[in-house]
Amino acid sequence: MSTESKTATLEPIEVTATPAAKPHPSRVGVIAAFFAIYVIWGSTYLAIRYAVDSIPPLYTAGFRHLTAGTILLLWAVAKGQRPSWPQLRASVVIGFLFFLIGHGTLHWAETQVPSGLASLLIASEPIWVFLMACAAEKRWRMNGFLLAGVVLGLAGVALLLGRDVWSAGRGVFLGAVACLVGAIGWSAGIIYSRRSHLSGSPLLLSALSLLAGSAMLLTTGTIFGEYRGFSFDNVPVRSWLALAYLIVFGSVIAFTAYNWLLEHYSPTLVATHTYINPIVAVLLGWWFAAEHVSLNVLLSAAMVIAAVFLVDRGMARLKT
Repeated sequence: MSTESKTATLEPIEVTATPAAKPHPSRVGVIAAFFAIYVIWGSTYLAIRYAVDSIPPLYTAGFRHLTAGTILLLWAVAKGQRPSWPQLRASVVIGFLFFLIGHGTLHWAETQVPSGLASLLIASEPIWVFLMACAAEKRWRMNGFLLAGVVLGLAGVALLLGRDVWSAGRGVFLGAVACLVGAIGWSAGIIYSRRSHLSGSPLLLSALSLLAGSAMLLTTGTIFGEYRGFSFDNVPVRSWLALAYLIVFGSVIAFTAYNWLLEHYSPTLVATHTYINPIVAVLLGWWFAAEHVSLNVLLSAAMVIAAVFLVDRGMARLKT
C-alpha cells in the first residue's frame, strides 16, 4: 500500500487486473520498475513521517490521494476509459477501506511512532488477508506453511507491541495499534475487491478509489478539526517536498510500475516487494531520521518478514 503502502501504495488493485503476457520487456525498464516497487514504496514511510511533521495527517493523505487520483483519472479519460455504476459504487467502499481506514490510520500513526515500526506492523497485512479470507469463505484452509506463517507473524507483531512500545508511552502504543487497524482495513479492502468481481481498467478503478478516499479523508480531517491552527504558510519546504514525493513517486510512478510488472510477470514475483519494503523503511528511518533500531525490532522484523514469506508460499500451495 504503500504505501504504500504494501506500504504505502495501490497494491490491491491487482485483483481486478488480468495480466497479459508481453514479449521481451526492456531490461532497463524491468530494473526501474522493480526499483520503484521495492525502494520507492519502502521509502514512502519516511516521506509520510516528514509530511505529517507539519501537515495534519488526514489532510496529508487527503491531499496526496486527491492529486494522485486526479492525475490518474485524467490519464484514464485521455485513454477513452469511462466508469460503470458498479465501479463507482465499489470505488466508495474501496476508498473507505483502503484510504480512509488503511492510509488515514497510517498517516496519523506516524505522528506517534517511528516510520520503521509502522512499516513492520503494516507488513503483517498478508496474514490478516488470509485470516479474513477464511472467515469470508467460512472455510478454514491450512497447511504447514500457513500455520507456521500465521503463528510466527502474530508472535512478531506481539513482540513489536511488547516492551519497547509499552515503555515508549501511551501515544506510541496507540500509534502502533492504529497501524494494525490500518493493515486490517486494507486487508478487508482486498477481500472486498476479490469478492466484488469487478472488471475494467485497474487505472480507472484506482483513480476513482483514490478520489473517493481523498474526499472521505479531507471530510474526516475537517470534522476532527485538523484545520484549526493549520496554515499553508507555516509548512516548511521539507514537508512540501515529502508530500510531492508521495504523490509523484509513491502513488503515480510506483503504481504505474506495479501494473506494468503485473502485465509481464507473475503476481507472486511482483509481490516480493512485501518482503523488501519494511527492510527499506527501517534502514531509511535509521539512516535519515535517526530512528532507534533495537534488537527487539530487528528480531520482530525478521519474524514478520519470514511470516509473510511462509504465508505466501502456503497460499501458493493451496492453489496447486
